[in-house]
Amino acid sequence: MDLILEGLWNLAEAGAQLLLQPFLYISLVIIALIYRRQVVLERKLFHVRLHGWGAQTWRTALAGLAAGAAVSVIFAFLGMNLTMEGIVCIWVITLVLMLFRIRYLCLAYSVGLLGVIQFALNLFPGFTGTDWLGEAVRIVRELDIPALLCLVALLHLAEGLLVRWQGASFAGPLFYEGKRGKLVGGYQMQSLWPVPLFLLIPAQTTGGVLPWTPLFGGDAWQGGFGMIALPIVIGFSEMTIGLLPKDKARISSGRLLAYGCVLLALSLLAAWWSPLMLLAALAAFVLHEGLIWYSRYEEQQRSPMFVNPQGGLKVLAVLPGSPAEELGIRAGETIAKINGVPVSTKEDMHAALRINPAFCKLEVLNLAGESKFLQRAIYAGDHHQLGAILAPDELAPAAVKLQPLSLLQLLRPKRSARAERGEGSASSAPAPDAAAREGASAAAGGDAAAKL
Repeated sequence: MDLILEGLWNLAEAGAQLLLQPFLYISLVIIALIYRRQVVLERKLFHVRLHGWGAQTWRTALAGLAAGAAVSVIFAFLGMNLTMEGIVCIWVITLVLMLFRIRYLCLAYSVGLLGVIQFALNLFPGFTGTDWLGEAVRIVRELDIPALLCLVALLHLAEGLLVRWQGASFAGPLFYEGKRGKLVGGYQMQSLWPVPLFLLIPAQTTGGVLPWTPLFGGDAWQGGFGMIALPIVIGFSEMTIGLLPKDKARISSGRLLAYGCVLLALSLLAAWWSPLMLLAALAAFVLHEGLIWYSRYEEQQRSPMFVNPQGGLKVLAVLPGSPAEELGIRAGETIAKINGVPVSTKEDMHAALRINPAFCKLEVLNLAGESKFLQRAIYAGDHHQLGAILAPDELAPAAVKLQPLSLLQLLRPKRSARAERGEGSASSAPAPDAAAREGASAAAGGDAAAKL
């Protein structure tokens, strides 16, 4: 009983410590800003809002809390030597990396880099530095890199499950530029989860000792235990033009789970044989980058799914609560006829709906190419396209460019469309009919986001 009470007291102290750390609030602000940018772009492209950035932030926060609890329980049997100085060191490296790419917010990059730095410092044991440099060297040397890499692996296993659970629900439709300059429909899938961790650490106390001995820490656990709070962020960002969001989420989830298993095995081996630490640290960010680049390559090889076929209109997305959702129309399906009239353009659709302003009959081709016949009354105030967002045509109001996003780009104020068009990047192609379109950039397999 005394041990349980001591554990609860340590948990309460760690919870108070978590609420006092600025990193928790920094992560929540960054997540809210990213979701808000998604909503702004949806309004820019479609003049409607498909998602609510406030609801998205809370949903991911609650899911992240559940993931943090699960990882914390599992990690109680692994243990870790970690101090507040170590936490600050990890977050400082993470924030510096985020100045270059938002995706470097992932702990795999900061821990992997710190592992490489620690390995290099261990090659020169006599180097201590002076003043602030000496203090930084000491903190990096004291980091338990194999344990941190184990933590990164467990977090990616949790991330894989969260992507399977929530990844597709936050997908936002966008208009991308295809290989030949033609606009195609696609999805940006971007989710971030703030994960508060409560980690057991060895400590010299007058209380009891754990009834088990965690893997990391050795004899240090014989003096007692404490608990420390570590707020971090996990997340993924993908784009797809050739798959439905749920299919892309399933593929990404499987790869994240495989990455987590490989890194977990390497980190445990590094704890057993220290020379493997460098391999495990390099694998943390090299394999992570490899997953991102392979996903981009894979998308380039796929044929666009959301393009209007001959004699029909491809549905890119469906507004929640709209007539299209009530009728059972799904993304990827094709509207072939309305009120018996074939439709191949938005103008055809609007003209066919005006044939009977109070009622409509639709012939829709599902994903298997089979026809289904739908009908519904039309009421005042219904969306002019029944709530169906269609694949882009030549008159689409905006184009999307692919461009990486950094923290500075996320925080900087809105600029004019002319300035955005003039900026560009090596990986971006100009939008066709640029004089009539407004420039924007969106996430592409890693970390880009809308720039308006």
